Amino acid sequence: MRYRTVHGYRRAYRIAGSGPPVVLIHGIGDNSSTWEPIMTRLATKYTVIAPDLLGHGFSDKPRADYSVAAFANGIRDLLWVLGHERATIVGHSLGGGVAMQFCYQYPSMVSRLALVSAGGVTRDVSPALRLATLPGAGQLLGLLRLSGAMGALDTAARLLAATPGLPGPARALSPNRLLNDRPDIMRILRDLTPPDARAAFGRTLRSAVDWRGQHVSMLDRAYLTATIPVLIAWGTDDTVIPYRHAQIAHAAIPDSRLETFEGCGHFPFRDEPDRFAALIDDFIATTLPGTFDPHRWRAMLLSGPEPVGVGDGEHLSRRTRSEVHEAMAIELSAT
Repeated sequence: MRYRTVHGYRRAYRIAGSGPPVVLIHGIGDNSSTWEPIMTRLATKYTVIAPDLLGHGFSDKPRADYSVAAFANGIRDLLWVLGHERATIVGHSLGGGVAMQFCYQYPSMVSRLALVSAGGVTRDVSPALRLATLPGAGQLLGLLRLSGAMGALDTAARLLAATPGLPGPARALSPNRLLNDRPDIMRILRDLTPPDARAAFGRTLRSAVDWRGQHVSMLDRAYLTATIPVLIAWGTDDTVIPYRHAQIAHAAIPDSRLETFEGCGHFPFRDEPDRFAALIDDFIATTLPGTFDPHRWRAMLLSGPEPVGVGDGEHLSRRTRSEVHEAMAIELSAT
């Protein structure tokens, strides 16, 4: 664990290994420790950098801008402070949205992009996150500070997770499936007990989600990733951000690679760390780093995105095309 002060705020980050830099960006309410299962595996070949985003983990938690654009600025600043001009960027959940935003704001600094159960595709998101944006949600989270509250919540979650699954189509509503990420959810909730952490969580959440769902989208600018390799990794049993988003993002991002983790939830890199680390290693080893050409970038901005499915439309279902077009029409967000 290391610390650097940037713009007067302490930024915490984990760093290990040597070689080409790989940046791992965590999700909302989480911190860099979430990547520990794969950091040591990747550190044999790469310089692995996992920051605590501002307002998270051991980084400072000021009353500040917690938008995806501000987080992307923070990643840029940290990389420059550490002496890295380019890196492979891996983002999970909210961190996936930050990674995509970083690619949009600083394309010359991105060698490759990996989106893991990423936010910012369409509106769908866990109902719990929608409820957490409502007035009074912060006060309810504050109850977790009461003696025994976390223990009681964990016990209740364990009992629900142990209940038999429902058959057929009703399986999606089975408690054991809805709580397949219980250990990680409880870990994140424990970190939200301090008041400053809860306040930062609330500001971060409301910058991207409201009661209707996610209100920022990467789809309107996904075509700008055409010059870099893109990997999309997702668990089929993700109950935070549905697996369907992986297929939509794959359809919208030119020449992207989709890797499916069957039976995994929102944290596939924690469910299957060996496979995930090997996937990132293979992704880096089998692709050339992207190049930034300002003339081509301008040309892409002028021409805009191609119709979804052009060139490789055979693998896209009519439903997928329709969903991408609908999402791009509704969820536009010129962040």
